[in-house]
Amino acid sequence: MNFDGLFSNFGELTTTGLTQGAIYALVALGYTLVYGVLRLINFAHSEVFIAGAFAAIWTWNGFGLDQNSQVSGVGSILFYLLVAMIVAAIASAGTATVIERVAYRPLRKRNAPPLAFLITAIGASIAISEAFGVYTRRLPQGAPSLVSSKPLFHVAGVPIDSIQLLTIGAALVMMFALDQFINRSRTGRGIRAVAQDANTAALMGVNKDRIILMVFIAGGTMAGVAGLLYDVRIQTLTYSVGFLLGLKAFTAAVLGGIGNLRGALIGGLLLGVVENYASGLFGSQWKDFAAFAVLVVLLMFRPTGLLGESLGRARA
Repeated sequence: MNFDGLFSNFGELTTTGLTQGAIYALVALGYTLVYGVLRLINFAHSEVFIAGAFAAIWTWNGFGLDQNSQVSGVGSILFYLLVAMIVAAIASAGTATVIERVAYRPLRKRNAPPLAFLITAIGASIAISEAFGVYTRRLPQGAPSLVSSKPLFHVAGVPIDSIQLLTIGAALVMMFALDQFINRSRTGRGIRAVAQDANTAALMGVNKDRIILMVFIAGGTMAGVAGLLYDVRIQTLTYSVGFLLGLKAFTAAVLGGIGNLRGALIGGLLLGVVENYASGLFGSQWKDFAAFAVLVVLLMFRPTGLLGESLGRARA
């Protein structure tokens, strides 16, 4: 165990972990929303993330930007980021909508058992992933260098760059917006009502199918923004990257309390930090092991996760 490596790089490991954890958290929001309403683990959500990530890169390609492009000027950078974010959010939300209507809604109409939903989710995940693999010929896609990785300032001697600020800041803003939407809007009240008791909510005039669709759209939007941030941070995307990232995002949702929006944020940030500490202490090859080991240990003592409050019990 390299304690010297951990302590000497503690600040950088923390900031890097929070940055990666912010992406986990945004994707985890989709898992926790769907589970909170349907009690369904949407394993196809990782491909919803991939759809947004590819859409952002292809949007930049449409403007003539590739992995070798350098963009200067704050106005140009913000324009490319904003347009790509909108397209990525729409692409992911659209993919989530198709999954809900084609894969899950027919099963709900037929009162299919939970195992049928699980198998369908896995099948949809593989099908979408392979479709992207065929379309891209399984070759990595490069993103342009839009945001500089040079340090902007230092906090307690730890360098903070634009990518870290953008990723963490965007995740917090999106989380706040989603939290306000769920707790303040009329549709959000409908989501909480269906999560608490779908049959009673239907008797009170809530359109269950519309609410479920909105849940998938909201989760897809979060995943699309996460896909954009992943492109900006990593700058290389492959069709299969969503599998492991999706598993970690699901782990983050469970870690914070599946069905709890704020728990998903906390779980994502915590997971990113823990796996980076593990890489500093044991080596990078233990990074993924530590992420899932922490989940197992936590659930042994707190099966409901850190916060453990269901979406249906969230208060306005």
